[in-house]
Amino acid sequence: MTENPAYTITGEARTARWLVTCDHARNTVPDWVNGGDLGIAPEDMARHIAYDVGALGLSEALAERLDAPMIATDFSRLVIDPNRGEDDPTLVMKLYDGTIVPANRHADAAEIEKRLERLHRPYHRAYEALAARRDDTVICAIHSYTPQLRGREPRPWHVAILHAPADPRLAHETIAALRAEGDLCVGDNQPYLGHLEGDSIDRHALAHGRPNVLIEVRNDLIASADQQRAWADRLAPILQRVLAQSGL
Repeated sequence: MTENPAYTITGEARTARWLVTCDHARNTVPDWVNGGDLGIAPEDMARHIAYDVGALGLSEALAERLDAPMIATDFSRLVIDPNRGEDDPTLVMKLYDGTIVPANRHADAAEIEKRLERLHRPYHRAYEALAARRDDTVICAIHSYTPQLRGREPRPWHVAILHAPADPRLAHETIAALRAEGDLCVGDNQPYLGHLEGDSIDRHALAHGRPNVLIEVRNDLIASADQQRAWADRLAPILQRVLAQSGL
């Protein structure tokens, strides 16, 4: 395992085409950011606004089953969001799902640049190095989403596949394979659209023509280690089969 203040790499020596990524793995706040405290309640730091609940355990289990390396962030998305381009207005969130983030309210350009240089950019440099280890890398990005945003309707999907119009090749086949399971409500670019300019898939997959699939699992379904392993057991053979059948 390789550890860095910005990220952790697991299984770097694994040889499969797959690269598993977890952009929102942890809710860590470095001590050099407002003394390690964003000024919100612990229960808010435990919510989806701070990280993708359950996504790290699922990513680790899935990477093991795919014999793939895995890279995960080691900082909260509320500190700086690695799945946003550097000029994205939501890079450093001041308000998220009803929670004001005091440590971000007055974050100026110098503060944002410090977070970019110490966290965001090192993660993406390491991500790109892993993606470039083979000419035929396939990226599988793992995320999770909350069952319900405050004041909104419950989200019915168990799992969703997000994709960009520029390259839906693996996404469409993965959606079809998951729906064929018969017991899953599968979202297609739900609960979000699957592409933001400058996001991780845009930077490391689309810009290089790399096949990719972004999987979102509802976080109440991967809250425990047993659930994470069960989803990895389910997803791994589907991904292997879809990739083999795609001819990519």
